[in-house]
Amino acid sequence: MKHHSKAAPVWLHGARLLFPPAATLLFLVLTEWIARGTLNADTFLQYIFPHAEAYLLAWGLLFLVWLALDWLTRFAPLATLLSALLGCLPATVDFYTLQLRGEPFLPWDLAQVSEAAGVASAAGIHVQTSMIFSAVLVLALTVGSFFLYRGRQKLPWVRRLAGFAASTAAACALVFGVFLQPAVTQALGILPDAWMQDRYYRYYGVVTSFLTNLTNLEIDKPESYSEEAIDAILDDVEAGEKYTTSSAYPDSYAAQTPAEERVEQPTILYVMDESYWDVSELEQYGFQFDTDVSANLHALQQGSAYGRVYSPSFGGGTCDVEFEALTGYSVSYLPNGSKPYQQHVTKPMFALPSYLKTQGYQTAAVHCFWARYWSRDTAYPNLGLDDFISLEKMHGVEKVRRHYWTTGLVTDDSMADQIISQYETMKEKSDAPVFLHAVTMQNHTNYNKDNYPDDQRVKVTEAPAGLKASTVGALEDFATGIRDADAMLGKLTEYFSQVDEPVILVFWGDHYNPIDSNYDIYTRSGYASDSSADPRLHQTTLLMWSNYSDRAVDLGTIAAYDISPVMMELFGLRQPLYFQFLGRQLRAAYRANTRGTIMEKDGTTSNELTPLQQKWRDEHWLLQYDLMFGKGYALGRMGLEGLAEDAD
Repeated sequence: MKHHSKAAPVWLHGARLLFPPAATLLFLVLTEWIARGTLNADTFLQYIFPHAEAYLLAWGLLFLVWLALDWLTRFAPLATLLSALLGCLPATVDFYTLQLRGEPFLPWDLAQVSEAAGVASAAGIHVQTSMIFSAVLVLALTVGSFFLYRGRQKLPWVRRLAGFAASTAAACALVFGVFLQPAVTQALGILPDAWMQDRYYRYYGVVTSFLTNLTNLEIDKPESYSEEAIDAILDDVEAGEKYTTSSAYPDSYAAQTPAEERVEQPTILYVMDESYWDVSELEQYGFQFDTDVSANLHALQQGSAYGRVYSPSFGGGTCDVEFEALTGYSVSYLPNGSKPYQQHVTKPMFALPSYLKTQGYQTAAVHCFWARYWSRDTAYPNLGLDDFISLEKMHGVEKVRRHYWTTGLVTDDSMADQIISQYETMKEKSDAPVFLHAVTMQNHTNYNKDNYPDDQRVKVTEAPAGLKASTVGALEDFATGIRDADAMLGKLTEYFSQVDEPVILVFWGDHYNPIDSNYDIYTRSGYASDSSADPRLHQTTLLMWSNYSDRAVDLGTIAAYDISPVMMELFGLRQPLYFQFLGRQLRAAYRANTRGTIMEKDGTTSNELTPLQQKWRDEHWLLQYDLMFGKGYALGRMGLEGLAEDAD
């Protein structure tokens, strides 16, 4: 008896043909819904439709992956599930990283998977409606594909392998010939965003943004890099310093104190306070608070150097600012969105701590979060920080703000105690001078009035019209953190004003944030625009205090990478040649050149370099490349041959 295989009905054949492109297109929509948290008409009109090319590329990749898996396995449910996960899993991670640090899921985050999971748990982040709906829909389509493709004609291995090879080749051509070719993607309208990866992902979607970021892993050697070029720059620096007769800060301690009478090796404390800027500035823009949130800051400014730090970051990227302050290197010369601690600080290199160690200092860092976050546990030793007291080593600290962070965040008051305790431990161990670097966490985004009880939270008593209640509540949360940071500043300066040795304290904020996930605080008051590139939203508060000088110096705005050179110049400390170069650049070229914005010497901003500024910019990158990635020619000139050997 003969059995004749029955041909599939036309409608079934058509459904099988339509299923892969339709399902993968739906997976792309789910990917964006998960990543953004919401998906509405405005999302399509503002972001997706104007950048349709980016989403078509992403859909093409998901579709080709489905085809390749189906040809290989001839099991449609597996192809359906895996192609869905290819989009939805990165989108889920993207959503959480945005909530935690204000930045999306980037390729170099793959090195931090376990740490990120711990942080998500600590932050109390919950499963979103979009994720539940997507999981149910993907499961339904996976099951549906089983029945849709059940009983289809079996194919010989030769045809299956040919189909798999063709689909895989097409997918590889898409990845390597389009996604990883900046010239091609830019021709398609996918333009790199030097300011903010969050915005890049909003424009171009998770899949396209993640893959195009893979091109940001390469560091190209400057064409003019050579030992002769480095020597010529440093020769100019030495000659210039020899003939400099006037100080850039005539009211400073160094300018007013004879060289032979200056303190040579003071204790140096760096405190970078999470999201700190003087929020009382908003009182000039229609806001009022029920307390003076910056009383200590304003009092200390009367006898300290003060100004603003031009931060390379907005809404996240704390380690970028920290890296600039500790090293004098600019992240603007590194690939957009890359994280120096994770990718580039992989060997011992020149930085302020490593330099101070050669001058006899003992060094340490204190940070009240997990040691492996931003890979600080591996980066800090390479920058010359010998001891690291992280959250794992802290006991008896007070925690607050449990609305988002279920285990709480260590208070700035407890951080002051940790800093003082570590200082005392180091002084008991050795008479050598101390360099101690601290990073706080209390005022980390996100902001919500429920983070503090009513009787502890700073209240907004006046606000511009039109602000949502949630936004005012978020500002109260933020202002409470600023008040507590100010109290920490007061506690530290009170303690160190009474110790028997000279002390310098440098205190600054790492970056601004959106407050209540938007810019209404800034725009409705006229404080700043709704652009993360607005220079106003990159100038955080800076204070340089010492217990042996009460001279007030208005620093204006300086780049984060100039914090260490300016500190050393103000107090007459012996500077390495690289810092002397940065000091001369600051006086001759610009106050900051960060992420495409130039802060001119008069405080205005521009986006175009003059020929003179371009020269200083190119020389800065040559020196930075030499010290970070090159042969370390400058290290020999600075007498740091030990670091040069480590670099080799």
